[in-house]
Amino acid sequence: MRQQWLSALARIGGKSWSRLEVRAWRLAAIDPARWWGALKTREGKAFAGIGLAALLFGIADYITMPPPLPSYRQVVADWHPSEAWLYDRHGRLLDSARVNFAARRLAWTPLDKVSQVTRDTLVAAEDRRFYSHGGVDWLALAGATRDRVEGQRSRGASTLSMQVAGFLVTGLSTPGARGWLDKLRQMRAAWALERGWNKDEILDAYLNLAGFRGEAQGIGAAALGLFGKTPDALAQDDALLLAALLPEPQASAAAVARRACARAPASECVRLTGEAASMLGPARSLQLDPGLAPHLSDRLLTKPGMRITTTLDYDIQQYAIVALRRQLQGLGGTRARDGAVVVIDNATGDVLAYVGGIGGNSTAPSVDGANAYRQAGSTLKPFLYAQAIEKGYLTPASILDDSPVQLDTASGLYVPQNYDRGFKGPVSARSALAGSLNVPAVRTLLLVGVDPFRDRLWDTGYRGLVEDGDYYGFSLALGSAEVTLLEQANAYRSLANAGRWAPLRLTTKDAREPSRAITTPQAAWLVDDMLADANARAVTFGLDSALRLPFWAAVKTGTSKAMRDNWCIGFNDRFTVAVWVGNLEGDPMRAVSGTSGAAPVWRDMMLALGADRRPLPPARPPGIEERAVTFANNIEQPRREYFLAGTAMSRIAFAPAESRRPHITNPVSGSVYAIDPDIPPDRQRLAVTVTGAVIAHRLMLDKRDIGAADTVPQILAGPGQHRLRLLDVGGHVVDQVLFTVR
Repeated sequence: MRQQWLSALARIGGKSWSRLEVRAWRLAAIDPARWWGALKTREGKAFAGIGLAALLFGIADYITMPPPLPSYRQVVADWHPSEAWLYDRHGRLLDSARVNFAARRLAWTPLDKVSQVTRDTLVAAEDRRFYSHGGVDWLALAGATRDRVEGQRSRGASTLSMQVAGFLVTGLSTPGARGWLDKLRQMRAAWALERGWNKDEILDAYLNLAGFRGEAQGIGAAALGLFGKTPDALAQDDALLLAALLPEPQASAAAVARRACARAPASECVRLTGEAASMLGPARSLQLDPGLAPHLSDRLLTKPGMRITTTLDYDIQQYAIVALRRQLQGLGGTRARDGAVVVIDNATGDVLAYVGGIGGNSTAPSVDGANAYRQAGSTLKPFLYAQAIEKGYLTPASILDDSPVQLDTASGLYVPQNYDRGFKGPVSARSALAGSLNVPAVRTLLLVGVDPFRDRLWDTGYRGLVEDGDYYGFSLALGSAEVTLLEQANAYRSLANAGRWAPLRLTTKDAREPSRAITTPQAAWLVDDMLADANARAVTFGLDSALRLPFWAAVKTGTSKAMRDNWCIGFNDRFTVAVWVGNLEGDPMRAVSGTSGAAPVWRDMMLALGADRRPLPPARPPGIEERAVTFANNIEQPRREYFLAGTAMSRIAFAPAESRRPHITNPVSGSVYAIDPDIPPDRQRLAVTVTGAVIAHRLMLDKRDIGAADTVPQILAGPGQHRLRLLDVGGHVVDQVLFTVR
């Protein structure tokens, strides 16, 4: 141990010791008396002085030694902006989102992307001899020392190199520290930095690492946040104000203007004072991006620095926003506040437009309307009719009865109504679907079955249907289930693609998954043709509605219960466009119908997408038969109709009421009625209705004859269970129902 100590002293003292001297000092170390005596010699005194100096130098070297500094490349590689960016399919910026809230940092700004006047002004203000010193400005340091000795306010002597070293290493004192040890460490770090970095790299790092105002870090965030510019667009006045802000980032506008005026001609002070107030006035937006897809950016941009290329098209996205904004402004905030638009490429499944909302009068602007679950309304009917046609239960020419119906369910009577509260009587399936009639859809669901229809919807991508068929009941035909606009668009896209469904793509990195058959090509084609038939929808929507286009397009509207949601979804041979209009908070719209809410936006989008070409109807698949049909009693006009092969008919007849088995339609068996004590009893009578040939038939309530069946008698029944029977001429019971009065 002593040998090692003596050898260390020899190295520290910088002297070549003879073997005899080393032995003498070794003996002195063993014997304290000899050691003390040795110190009294001339050589001993010299050695002690050297050792003491070396010890002090070592201590000073240790306490001022800066931590290791990273390389310039490592600093740039480790830079993580607080933002993430969203691009369209062609590389054009759509939107950005702030992900890291510790500091506001944009992408690293290369030195050549900062205006020359800004570089020169900041260097002149912070370190005017930057390009001539080696990391420490001795003249500035001497001036600062003199000011301190004379009791004057000390000027700053930190060079850009010293400040950058302070930015890079957290263990190093922060720039601006006044302690002499801090200054020594900064100086040594600056020397080390100058040995490994060149001047441009140091200046570049300074411009990106410096804090300018509040949470804005770096020249990029400062330029955008304070001036609404990019760094290469900063002018002389901007540079002067930034330079004045650096010594005290939280300074007032007056203080910043005063510092800026000190570096500018007096004639410019008035202008700089106003510009300083504007710069530090109401917060400017840190975004210069178009802000075209905020909801999608919130969904996809999850990590700082992410750069995601989507499948969106900048121009289509922009037009969808314009079309939706124009429609919502026309409706007014008192009628409908929110909307969403989705556009899909049928062939690839690429989402070309994704508008989750436009703000405006919205009370929930952050909610993504394109991905929010809402009640589907009549938009599920095409899949119901496709399933019925596919199974052979219906053809487009089949007659369905659009008349009042009451269905007994576990929760009570289900009484479907049409949108206009009227009934059309016997109608073809084509007219029922194109005209969006509700009662025929419910009757079709009775043919298909609730569970099979629910399963078909699940297979078509409606992932909100997590319950079994009994949960939804007959109302599923009228869209009681909750769906998203994105699910709607892709489901209708499957009809455009001959019944084949595949997942959508939102980013260019999403895999293209193979499609799978959901609906037969024949059933899908027939439904497409029905949805594109302007004449078939004329009874409900008229001949000149927003749904009529100068080229082929299939379309369906839908309105949910209490006018809370309005949908319009349709497609041509290349694109599917889905639009939702409503109020995200769930309150009903006012005076907004299927054709006045979402349909105008759909029309604008389809016209824009078809402007450079004329969309064509889909090719008829094998297994489709065309035939001229006529309808008995002129139920509908003669026309050319299409059928699945083997199901074609030329004459379509509807069974008259007289040919049907007599049947009590009201009350429905199992009904429960409650008497209101505040209403006069004779005003609480129950009308009895019967269908079919009921001439000479009688109605019996319990054991009392209440009259002929074709007179629609009104009965007054007391509390308890009652039996209503329909008797023929011979007194035989044809039909009977049980109901209860409470």
